[in-house]
Amino acid sequence: MLDNLTQRLARVMKTLKGEVRLTEANISDALREVRLALLEADVALPVVKDFIAAVKEKAVGEEVVGSLTPGQALVGVVHREMTRIMGEANVGLNLATQPPAVILMAGLQGAGKTTTVGKLAKLLKETQKKKVLVVSCDIYRPAAIEQLKTVAAQAGADFFPSTTAEKPVDIARAAIDWAKRHYHDVLLIDTAGRLAIDEAMMKEIAELHAAINPIETLFVVDAMLGQDAVNTAKSFNDALPLTGVILTKLDGDARGGAALSVRHVTGKPLKFAGVGEKLSGLEAFHPERMASRILGMGDVLSLIEEARKGVDEEKALEFAKKLKSGKGFDLNDFKAQLSQVKNMGGMASFMDKMPAQFAQAANQLAPGSEDKMIRRIEGIINSMTPTERTKPELIKASRKRRIATGAGVQVQDVNRLLNQFEQTQKMMKQFSKGGLGKLMRGMKGLMPGGMMR
Repeated sequence: MLDNLTQRLARVMKTLKGEVRLTEANISDALREVRLALLEADVALPVVKDFIAAVKEKAVGEEVVGSLTPGQALVGVVHREMTRIMGEANVGLNLATQPPAVILMAGLQGAGKTTTVGKLAKLLKETQKKKVLVVSCDIYRPAAIEQLKTVAAQAGADFFPSTTAEKPVDIARAAIDWAKRHYHDVLLIDTAGRLAIDEAMMKEIAELHAAINPIETLFVVDAMLGQDAVNTAKSFNDALPLTGVILTKLDGDARGGAALSVRHVTGKPLKFAGVGEKLSGLEAFHPERMASRILGMGDVLSLIEEARKGVDEEKALEFAKKLKSGKGFDLNDFKAQLSQVKNMGGMASFMDKMPAQFAQAANQLAPGSEDKMIRRIEGIINSMTPTERTKPELIKASRKRRIATGAGVQVQDVNRLLNQFEQTQKMMKQFSKGGLGKLMRGMKGLMPGGMMR
């Protein structure tokens, strides 16, 4: 995500060397490059102008103190301004109303709106312990109603049935009545999308909003639309009193412009970011953390939050005790750690939050290949006997051939896995002895590119 923008900005910061103070003269070239990087990332022109002007005003005269380089000093200014443009701080959902809290979801067809309803339902159910009801007011696509029913079941939310013969306003009112009588905390209303903005669509959703008066009206927009995402958001914002935006597909081949532009253009906060197809792939949008990710600093706080959600604490404690006691790190443990990464949204999501120097190895791989590699590794380990998993040193030529056949891979793949396991095993020994520095330096060996080419 946002790789091109991150790389361009990194190059810009390296151009400022040996200066004692940031001046208009020595940052003019750097800011020109920043401007080009933002325009290439599809950031809206008014946003670029405002951003560059603000950075220039605040950077000129900035002292390069202590061990900071001029590039690092400019990064600090750029980081603060990026954070400001994207909204300063995370703005959560407002659910402070007599239940049910009605949330209306709006957006174009194909933006991932129905999936996002499921993701939000799952998030509210698991993190806030809310009883959630979902309903579809899309009377133009019978498949949309069935899709929401399936998604609701996967998310563990209740589903209110509707048909294409009903009017959207009648469906919504009936769902609200049902939610009140069955003590639901939140009602999520999925609305019809179109392939493009049209008058009939805007009129229908405006009437629906007026009839039900939701406490939250969230606009769901595809980050991959780039500049068009901003224009679409503005059109919806003019027609509806939006309370927030959800940016989807932020893990795709997005240039990042929408993330930097939507808040500035609409004045409405980015509340969530959707990543991946899984229903667990919805994150609270934190402007400061996103700015850090764009600038290649990583997002350790979000990584910790993902770990808390995805990691089995009991198993993690058992693993920690095992390491501390000096007992061997075996292939069962190796497989368990890969499973934890999958639970945290997959390797791509994990690496996206790491600082740039660690993420570079993953960037060399084709999109989606990291998780495919993890599945292949699990297949190889599953083809081993319990004894082989606990004592990998027993695996010689004949056993390797049998394991490769069972997993449907080449013997070379088994060899690569065993080599990778040995490297990881050595690092775990260092970690058990308190060698965190050595563990971090060896982290490149944990990248999926080293596991399987």
